[in-house]
Amino acid sequence: MNRDTHSTVPRGGWWILTMNTFAFTVCFAAWMMNGVLVTFLVDNGVFDWGPKEMGWLIGIPVLTGALFRLPMGLATDRWGGRIVFGVLLLCAAVPMYLVGECNTYGQFVVAGMGFGFAGTSFAIGIAYTSVWFPRSLQGTALGIFGAGNAGAALTSLGAPRALQWLTDNGNNIEGWRNLPRMYAVLLAVTGIVFVLVTKTRVPEGSRQKTLRQRLSPLKDVRVWRFGVYYFFVFGGFVALAQWLVPYYVNAYGTTVVVAGMLAAIFSFPSGVIRALGGWMSDRWGARNVLYWVFGISLVCSGLLIVPQMDIHAPGSGVMARFAGRKTNTDGVARLPTPLIAIGAKPIAWPTASAE
Repeated sequence: MNRDTHSTVPRGGWWILTMNTFAFTVCFAAWMMNGVLVTFLVDNGVFDWGPKEMGWLIGIPVLTGALFRLPMGLATDRWGGRIVFGVLLLCAAVPMYLVGECNTYGQFVVAGMGFGFAGTSFAIGIAYTSVWFPRSLQGTALGIFGAGNAGAALTSLGAPRALQWLTDNGNNIEGWRNLPRMYAVLLAVTGIVFVLVTKTRVPEGSRQKTLRQRLSPLKDVRVWRFGVYYFFVFGGFVALAQWLVPYYVNAYGTTVVVAGMLAAIFSFPSGVIRALGGWMSDRWGARNVLYWVFGISLVCSGLLIVPQMDIHAPGSGVMARFAGRKTNTDGVARLPTPLIAIGAKPIAWPTASAE
């Protein structure tokens, strides 16, 4: 990261931040596509996949993006974010397009591994952004960049509606294949524009460093501690962003569109608030902010443990349309409050006697 303690931002720094954030938003939206697409395909009977198969298809792109972040970050320090980010966007577009050609489970797995590289954009963008901003502004700058997480909300909101439109509300179910193609075009166009309008900038002396020198921060225990923090906050975010759509569909019987709306309620604020979190870290220190983040997250995670509380009974309810008579223990017959039949024909109740 840039260790400059001055507050001056190099010319073009804010433009680079804008393009970084936009490209990251596109990558994150594409990275989260399988959560909606796989749920839609199973819900409409296109593929007969069980929960385990669905889980793998949703999780594989996330796993790829997580495992290759370190190599992509090292590449960014060596060649600069302009080249690495641009190449990533163009390369990720290829397997994304191929998702629309998939017909077997294995093909979906391989294609998911391919476009999962879009998830490494976070490491690239962090490294590329940090060299344009002094240390005193990096919390704010990286917080703004992190707002690209809102791409998950864009997919949750837009992809289900796009699938409805592409499939003509299920009348042309094969139209789903155009959704990954649309994402592929968006990735490719973003990659071309990114290369054309950004500049190469690397940390001073970074090009001459050896691989051993680049990996030397791993000797610091704080790096591993920060990794644990990141595993919880970002890993939890990604897991819920992917899991909520099939969860709402399976547990509550919602449509994919409604499930996407509910998932976006979670994804969108958590992305946008990152800019505020960066500013708060610059103002009060990252450690203090993290204490509050972990505490609030722990309480909210506890609320998710509560299971569905609806009570379901087989068949339709049966109630009388007209009042009958009831006999109390004192032997006096009284008329109860009139009732209305719900889901059943009226029942002729015999008149109760006082005997």
